[in-house]
Amino acid sequence: MRRMRRLRASAAIRSLVQETRLHKEQLVYPLFVTEGENIKNPVDSMPGIYQYSIDRLGEECERIRESGVRSLLLFGIPAHKDAAGSQAYDRDGITQRAIRYLKKEWSAFLVIADVCLCEYTSHGHCGLVDGCRILNDETLPLLVKMSVSLAEAGADIIAPSDMMDGRVAAIRGGLDQAGFTETPILSYSAKYASGYYAPFRDAAHSAPGFGDRKTYQMDPPNVREAMREMEADIAEGADILMVKPGLAYLDVLRAAAERFDYPMAAYNVSGEYAMVKAAAQNGWIDERRIVMENLLAMRRAGADIIITYHALDAAGWLEDA
Repeated sequence: MRRMRRLRASAAIRSLVQETRLHKEQLVYPLFVTEGENIKNPVDSMPGIYQYSIDRLGEECERIRESGVRSLLLFGIPAHKDAAGSQAYDRDGITQRAIRYLKKEWSAFLVIADVCLCEYTSHGHCGLVDGCRILNDETLPLLVKMSVSLAEAGADIIAPSDMMDGRVAAIRGGLDQAGFTETPILSYSAKYASGYYAPFRDAAHSAPGFGDRKTYQMDPPNVREAMREMEADIAEGADILMVKPGLAYLDVLRAAAERFDYPMAAYNVSGEYAMVKAAAQNGWIDERRIVMENLLAMRRAGADIIITYHALDAAGWLEDA
């Protein structure tokens, strides 16, 4: 009789034949940086996640360093917002200053800079608006300005998340013209108009002031469209492709990983994080076991990179395994 159980008989055997492995080097930890001094604001809908002012960022960086995680995804929260999101591309904007601080004081970290206007606009949308219409082409020059300013501040990777058509080509051209030919682009290629983002909008103060983002973010039922989005981003110069959300869109991640010979990222988003935290706090699930199972699911589906708010915990659990 063929007995599959022979290779499950002990932890040592299971580890020997394990098909999918997760390493802390594959994890990216999101950070929220806000204007002001001596600020460490908890994000109520995301237990364990905080907004930090730059002068308090060091204490979190120390915790990140100790975990062994080395890659950060940075989001800035400005004090001033306007219709054009001008703080997004201001040389002395909150995100630019945070990057300069990180590169000076914590140079071992890889800093990925999110590029989008939603945290910086008074209306909360990812592009310029005309009435209730989101303007695609008119937004592109601002995304280029933001990308160049973040690269000048020291960002290692530029990550456009706005979902405007043509933005990867525009940003690649702008970076190259400014001399940043070696700066990679991690594109939020298949970013869906998802209900899983609600806690993030609390953390980044980025909820839209009117309507929703369904006219520019992807429609959840569509998979083939995601492949077209990724093909376009590759043609425009993207170096890394992302599927967001991660856990709820594993089929999209698998299809992309099988189709494209490019590094694939998955974003284990705020809603996925918050649900696990809430269930764990109520004693309904084993948090460690569920988190690691979720992250392994993304790896198994084809993610080379996983952006997750669980990164520091997961790194410790991997160390203990």
